Amino acid sequence: MKLYGIPNCGTVKKARAWLEGRGIAYEFHDFKKDGVTEAMLAGWLRQVGWQQLLKKTGPTWSQLPEAVKAAIKDDASALRLMLEKPNVIKRPVLEGNGKVLATGFTEADYERLFP
Repeated sequence: MKLYGIPNCGTVKKARAWLEGRGIAYEFHDFKKDGVTEAMLAGWLRQVGWQQLLKKTGPTWSQLPEAVKAAIKDDASALRLMLEKPNVIKRPVLEGNGKVLATGFTEADYERLFP
């Protein structure tokens, strides 16, 4: 299992603490250090769509020009933005066997995944 995100993100910290507290093994992929590839994002977008993967909260999104925000209308336009600005990817992304298990973190979602 792999957890993707940014180590100083509060939501990522919560997800990591939750997994570690239950002894669930995972590999962490740091968007900043390990990068984000077009193939990785395209695979996630095929599975969950841009609306679920795009993080429209936070400073990165809010600082984008309105024209850039308005241009995000499909997987292809979201992919271009996510490659340019990985901070707009909803995090963490939890992946198991190549399948997106969750985007973001809530205890309820993780408890359903790991009863």
